[in-house]
Amino acid sequence: MEVGKRVLLPLGLGTALSLMGDATLYTVLPTHTAEAGITLASVGVILAVNRAIRILLNGPAGLAYDRFPRRRLLIPSLFIGALSTAICGLARGFWPLLAGRLLWGLAWSGIWIGGNTAILDVTDERNRGRWTGLYQAWFFVGGALGFLFGGVLTDWLGYHQALLVGAVVSAAGALPALFALPETKEALPPAASKRPDAKPRPETNAVAHRGEMAMVIAVQAVNRFVMAGVMAATLSLLLLDRLGDSLTLGRLTLGVATVTGLLLAARMLLAMASAPVMGSLSDAEAGRWRLMPWTLLAAAVGMALLACGPPLLLVIGALLGAVASGGLQALIVALTGDLTPASRRGRSVGLLYTLGDMGSAAGPLLAYALLPYLGLAGVYFLCAGLLLLTLILLCCWMAAWRAPARSRHFV
Repeated sequence: MEVGKRVLLPLGLGTALSLMGDATLYTVLPTHTAEAGITLASVGVILAVNRAIRILLNGPAGLAYDRFPRRRLLIPSLFIGALSTAICGLARGFWPLLAGRLLWGLAWSGIWIGGNTAILDVTDERNRGRWTGLYQAWFFVGGALGFLFGGVLTDWLGYHQALLVGAVVSAAGALPALFALPETKEALPPAASKRPDAKPRPETNAVAHRGEMAMVIAVQAVNRFVMAGVMAATLSLLLLDRLGDSLTLGRLTLGVATVTGLLLAARMLLAMASAPVMGSLSDAEAGRWRLMPWTLLAAAVGMALLACGPPLLLVIGALLGAVASGGLQALIVALTGDLTPASRRGRSVGLLYTLGDMGSAAGPLLAYALLPYLGLAGVYFLCAGLLLLTLILLCCWMAAWRAPARSRHFV
């Protein structure tokens, strides 16, 4: 079997199923604060704290992955993730729930940085976009399953029981990685790191290189702030505001947790499809930088539609944003691999996700802080404006700084 497939299958499955607890909390915690034993004002803290702690952990995790074998860190991280979900399922009250979320932040730093580094280990510029897109697709599969089954199981079994089921599923997902994931550190010889027909980079100076990485990180931070921060943490409240406690379709009545889970799952499935497609396109003539402005524009339009009000526009906006978010994640990781030597990829991925986690941690906190003043629509319009501002800055930067590099085939 091709090396990429031998790595992707167990790694992707473990990563996807590790998300069951996290996705369930995003789906149901804002509407089940009484069962969790917290106030609505605490929801933003609980949903953000795991990302806040990763701001401190991602850098050391990246350094550790550059130094130690991947499996030595990845496998324990998967099992710690299952433990954190079990703690959240058993906990009631702010402080026990906070402890479980902090433990999940530790686990996810190990899972996500290690997983992306492992994929970069076994790819080169000929196929990096495709394989990073496929790994991102596994991430979106996990989120979709967590959002969907987390909401359904909560309405069916109850809040605590749904999280405990998620912990069992996450532990089961770690087993294929334990027994089948090969070690990927230094999997490729140095000669395989470039495609045979790749043109040399004209901008070899340090200023141009830092400019590229800075732009990649900026887009990552904004994407995570809007999609993984604000939107994921407030969509259930948006649906509750527009639909009420339930949605009746003929003789079928769906609870708001189930409706939220269905919409979030649909978003994840679209993102799952867009990530490998966008990644594969970026390996070809389209190029990674040429595709990025279009994905930012789609994300901005999606957030504006979410803010407009009618249910149909809400659904269209959520799904359009999903396509953009999936594409952006694939492009960002592939560009990081293109711009970083193999010996520093762990650190580069760690830095990338540190800034991303800053954005996604700030998202719920700022969203819930601004809700009394702007309302949900105002918060979503603000996010659309932020995405448009990022798009303008990206286009200006490409015109001013990347003009000498436009003849390159890849980036």
